[in-house]
Amino acid sequence: MVNKIKIEFLSLSVNESFARTAVAGFFSELDPTIEEIAEIKTSVSEAVSNAIIHGYKSENTGIVTVECSYDENRKIVISVQDNGVGIEDIQKAREPLFTTGSPEERAGMGFTVMESFTDHVEVTSKLGEGTKVLMIKKLDAGYEL
Repeated sequence: MVNKIKIEFLSLSVNESFARTAVAGFFSELDPTIEEIAEIKTSVSEAVSNAIIHGYKSENTGIVTVECSYDENRKIVISVQDNGVGIEDIQKAREPLFTTGSPEERAGMGFTVMESFTDHVEVTSKLGEGTKVLMIKKLDAGYEL
């Protein structure tokens, strides 16, 4: 590991924007492509939104923890964790279009988006204790000449 950060914030929906911006800023030293930054920001946004909306049922008293690191090979690791209600059936939750929220408000594509924009997604959860989403992505060579 070359560098790492850890940030914690209240489960307020406005903090989703903060998280995506902070994570993108942290990885900017690696000179990722614009596409890679967009994929990272979107993946973080989905994971944080899931923690706030589903993990804490939109209550603004929970804490969301985001940890990020990268190594000399441009492999980035992002972890988003909550201490909320947990996921009853992780496999079901990872199915496209599945949502525990209102179908009018939620598309049920969060995990699908995370999986398409990263190389590996691991979800661990325990009912009543929370959920952790680990995402790993190997960045391309960036803009180096």
